[in-house]
Amino acid sequence: MKVRTIDQLDLSGKRTLIRVDFNVPLDKAGKITDDTRIKAVLPTIRLALEKGAKTILFSHLGRPKGKAVPEMSLSPVANHLAALLGKEIPFVPECVGEAAEKAVAAMRPGDVLLLENVRFHPGEEKNDEAFGKQLAALCDVYVNDAFATAHRGHASNVAVTRFVAEKAAGLLLKNEIAYFEKALVSPARPLAAVFGGAKISGKIEAIHNVIDKVDKILIGGAMANTFLVAQGCEVGSSLYEAEMVETAGRVLADAAGRKVKLYLPVDVVVAHRLDAPSSSKAVPAQEIPAGWTAGDIGPATSLLFREALQDAKTIVWNGPLGAFEIGAFAAGTHSLMRTLSESNAITIVGGGDTDTALHKAGLISRMSYVSTGGGAFLELLEGKRLPGIVALEEG
Repeated sequence: MKVRTIDQLDLSGKRTLIRVDFNVPLDKAGKITDDTRIKAVLPTIRLALEKGAKTILFSHLGRPKGKAVPEMSLSPVANHLAALLGKEIPFVPECVGEAAEKAVAAMRPGDVLLLENVRFHPGEEKNDEAFGKQLAALCDVYVNDAFATAHRGHASNVAVTRFVAEKAAGLLLKNEIAYFEKALVSPARPLAAVFGGAKISGKIEAIHNVIDKVDKILIGGAMANTFLVAQGCEVGSSLYEAEMVETAGRVLADAAGRKVKLYLPVDVVVAHRLDAPSSSKAVPAQEIPAGWTAGDIGPATSLLFREALQDAKTIVWNGPLGAFEIGAFAAGTHSLMRTLSESNAITIVGGGDTDTALHKAGLISRMSYVSTGGGAFLELLEGKRLPGIVALEEG
C-alpha cells in the first residue's frame, strides 16, 4: 500500500480538507461519552496546523441516511475539539454549498473549522461524483485519516479524490497501514492470530487468508462451537452455525495440511441461560450438557492459550473469547488481555468489541497497536483492498 502521507506535503497556506472519523457516541443531552476517535486524529490536525494549513475537517456521525437529523449533528464535536486543541473551532452547518464555501474563503493559515455531517447529503453513501466534486472544490489538498471508513466506497473518501491534485494519508491511517504490514506482510515470527466473536461466517474469509501466513491460530468465542461440532462434539444449546460446520472442517484440515497449529477450547464455561448465569460452571469442551450454553472459554483453555502465545513475536487479535459483557463469562477475554499485556510480542488488536473490552480493563495502552476500524481491520485481514486506501494510491 504505497501512499503519500501528510508529513510529506507542503501545506503552507493551502486549504487542506481532512476526512476524519468523529463518529462518536452522544448521550441524550448531546454530550460526547467517549472521545477516543477524536483524540486519535489530533496528531494529524496538529501537524496540519504546524505546517500552516487552512484545516477543514469533515466526518460522518451515525446513519442519517442522506437526511439532516439534528441528533446526529457534529456541532457538539466542534466544541469538544476546541477544548482539546485550545483554540476556536468554527462549525459550519453545511458540508458543501454557499455556507461552506464562504467559511473556507474566510480562513487564514492556522485556522481550523468543522463541516456538518457528510452523511446528511444523499450523495455521500452513493459515492456520487457530483457531490465528490463539490467537496473537492473546498480544498487544494485532500487528506484521509479515517481508517474506520476506509472499507466503504463513499464520496468523502473515493469520489472526492478524483478532483483533487494532491492527496495523502493522515498519520492515523499511516499507522494503521504500517502495523497491518508488521502483522501480515513482514511479521516477526512466530506469528499467532487469535479469532473470537460469535460467528465463523463473519471471520471465515480472514481465517482463510491468514492460514498460510501464520504459525498458529487460536479460536474462541461462540464461533469456536462450530469448530467443535465439526470435530463431532455435542455443544448443547450453544450458538453455532450449522451451515458452516463443513467449512469449519475444511479449515481444520487445511491447517493440519499446512502444519499450522490450530487451538480450540478444551473447556468452556456454561450456563442454562447466558442472561441468567447464576448456575455457570466449567466443563470439558467435549462434555457440554444438553440444554446448557457455552458463554466463555474455560480456565484450562485460558492457560492453554497463554502457553501457546508464550513464544509468539507477533500476535494479531480480533474478537472477544466469550460474552464478556456478562461477568460470569468475562474471564477468558480478560485472561487473553493480560497475556497480551505481559507479552514481549508486537500485539495488534482490532474489532469494536475487543476494543471495548480493553478499555473496560484499562489495558488498551499495554497493546502495541489498537486499530480504530473494526470492519476495515477485518477486511484487511481478509486480504481485501480498501477503497479509501486505493483512492489514495491511484495517481
